[in-house]
Amino acid sequence: MRAILSSEWLKLRSVTSTYHALGVAALTVVLGMIWTFYVSGLADERGSLRAAAPEQGFLPLVQISLAVLGVLAITAEQTSGMIRTTLTVVPKRGTLLLAKAGVVAAVTFVAANSIIILTYVTSRLMAGDRHLQFNESSVANDLPMLLASGLSVTVLALVGLGLGVATRSTAAAIVSVVALLFVLPGIANYLPAPWNTRVAALMLPNLVPQIADQRLSRRLGDGFLPPWAALLVLATYAIVALAAGFYLFRRRDA
Repeated sequence: MRAILSSEWLKLRSVTSTYHALGVAALTVVLGMIWTFYVSGLADERGSLRAAAPEQGFLPLVQISLAVLGVLAITAEQTSGMIRTTLTVVPKRGTLLLAKAGVVAAVTFVAANSIIILTYVTSRLMAGDRHLQFNESSVANDLPMLLASGLSVTVLALVGLGLGVATRSTAAAIVSVVALLFVLPGIANYLPAPWNTRVAALMLPNLVPQIADQRLSRRLGDGFLPPWAALLVLATYAIVALAAGFYLFRRRDA
């Protein structure tokens, strides 16, 4: 297993698409600095200003970028035909998928948390003592949200990996991830009450604040989940995607 992990790590770091995905995700730091500079100027003019925290406002960019990394970790081999060589060396498809998932999870977790925390730190340093909404809370209070955000990126990368295995198409897997992140949450809002809030609470973008326990109401009857349940739902996304991918991966030819 150790040799397989090393091989998957070598493959991931040897393709330029990995660095492109990481580079796009890292733009969050730059965009966060630009946003902070802009709202800080407004705060100086108005005396105080309520502004969205950049690490949350630009979180979808990190999520999509690293989800693409998860997709390409498998579809790049499938489209080039190299997956046949890989399966010749590692005939156990479950072991292969587990190794890919482990490498993708490790890389995206470290990258996502580094980018999110760096965006958080630079924005607070730039804001200084200005009266901004995202400058009012302490690091201890914000840490659960930061870690939950990084975890959501890791889960989305694993979802991308699972969908890539299942669809064998880069475009189809990426479109599916975008639908999970942006389309389905919007559709949930149009469901009749109380199903709109109940279903919306299960959507990927809404799980992060619930894991961080930042909802005013956490009663299941109101459609909101306690942190442990939200964390379980988030993990379920990755488990279901990888399980579906493995099922199809095992039943068909490379």
